[in-house]
Amino acid sequence: MSGGDERVSGRHEQVNGGGERVSGGDERLHRVFLARVIEPGDEVSGRWLRQLGAGEVVRRLFGQGEQLPGVTDKRWAGLRARAQQADPERDLAVARDAGMRFVCPGDPEWSAQLDDLGDARPIGLWVRGRPNLRIWALRSVAVVGARACTEYGAHMAAILGAELAERGWVVVSGGAYGVDGAAHRGALGAGGATVAVLACGVDQPYPRGHTQLITRIAEQGLVIGELPPGDHPTPSRFILRNRVIAALTRGTVVVEAAYRSGALVTARAAQRLGRYTIGVPGPATSGLSAGVHELLRGDAVLVTDAAEIVELVGDMGDLAPDRRGPVLPRDLLDPDARRVLAALPARRIASAEEIARGAGTTQDDAVGKLYELRSLGYVERHGYGWKLTREAMIPVHPDRRRC
Repeated sequence: MSGGDERVSGRHEQVNGGGERVSGGDERLHRVFLARVIEPGDEVSGRWLRQLGAGEVVRRLFGQGEQLPGVTDKRWAGLRARAQQADPERDLAVARDAGMRFVCPGDPEWSAQLDDLGDARPIGLWVRGRPNLRIWALRSVAVVGARACTEYGAHMAAILGAELAERGWVVVSGGAYGVDGAAHRGALGAGGATVAVLACGVDQPYPRGHTQLITRIAEQGLVIGELPPGDHPTPSRFILRNRVIAALTRGTVVVEAAYRSGALVTARAAQRLGRYTIGVPGPATSGLSAGVHELLRGDAVLVTDAAEIVELVGDMGDLAPDRRGPVLPRDLLDPDARRVLAALPARRIASAEEIARGAGTTQDDAVGKLYELRSLGYVERHGYGWKLTREAMIPVHPDRRRC
């Protein structure tokens, strides 16, 4: 048995980042070990874990048993080389010092929503922050979008983040520049809850320019990731990180995204998982909104504010208010009076007979309604004819030209 295998399978106790006592030979320590060896989202390795368990996978990686199926000899050799360098006890010690904890399937804090990923679910998650991940995930929404967003995109993301937080929803995003950062700041500014899902070790804030923001998120919310302490991001890790954002939340809102945006990867992952996919429209001429508009041409739902988002992802009865224009005084007229009012020409005097024909009623009924309309200030009498007042002309006939 190698030294690395002894570190994993020895029965002495270690302390994880949350201060919990764990046995060195149990499922948790095996998963801490495997998080250092296996890349996020590896479905082949996920199948090993499901069929054999973490302990057996670790045993095989140290040469105690035959090679696991589904990988080439070259890749198996690479995994075994990684295994020789992994030190779960060191990772847990670093996590403890950084105020992090490791949460894995079977833990009370593990979110069952992540299990929807099947064999691609995380081996475990490194978590920085005090709140309970499982509880927060139950009422969470992802807000994602372009890094190089427009002012409109940043404004909409910040407003949505703040409004969702004010309604008691957790805002989840990737901590990146642009839409992600604006959504996080909106939630934080409203005194609400937000979660940043990183594509690197959560003790290594990325991007560096968001170090202060990510630190603030860790103090007020949660910073989570699959990569062990100290690990750096890569393009593939960013893409794979997005599936965690989609699975962890009840819906994904895309604010701005070009055709090749990583935010669309998150949205499509949400669709595959049966989550709500939601888009905020932008100008038809904006390339940064082209990807969102393509989503909206499919199964995504168009929204313009947080109330509409909550109506989709929330509980029964969380309805957005009806959208309508202002109620004008003439809207309160009875239908017969509205027809008579509409029958008056815009710029000239008309007889009661002409008005009655236009309204489709008798002359006596038309005269009765005209006197009613005069008392309300809509019409005035000129000899034997009737004319709209100045106040009534524009709202009733905005597009008519002088007759």
